[in-house]
Amino acid sequence: MTNVDTRVIEQTVRIAAAPEVVWQYWTDPKRMCEWWGKTATLEPEPGGTCRVEMTEGPVMVGEYLELEPYERLTFSFGWEGDETPVTAGSTRVEVTLTPDGDGTVLTLRHTEMPADAAADHEQGWAHFLGVLVETAGAAK
Repeated sequence: MTNVDTRVIEQTVRIAAAPEVVWQYWTDPKRMCEWWGKTATLEPEPGGTCRVEMTEGPVMVGEYLELEPYERLTFSFGWEGDETPVTAGSTRVEVTLTPDGDGTVLTLRHTEMPADAAADHEQGWAHFLGVLVETAGAAK
């Protein structure tokens, strides 16, 4: 096995919705598709599938690793296919939900990210978390 230079991507946003509402956007396929993809297959239990087909075609493939309802979830993350530096399930995403008044502070940590893919994924998460802030905040 070769040593790959990796990075950690960490982003925090505040969402004007309770943790119970925000949780649904990470575990319910319909809600997931409102902010992150065009189709989703989600089995929110340890070892369950987490597969999201993006609008432009790439497919994120992983599995749920840990779930603490309304507080924290972790899933493996990567892209389907051989032409990607981030292969299916090769990295890890942890999402923490912290109550904040009538809203939620969401912190996303994406670890084990190959350095040459970090900037693209950092921009991607910033974009999609912005969409999540708007979508979940409007749902309340």
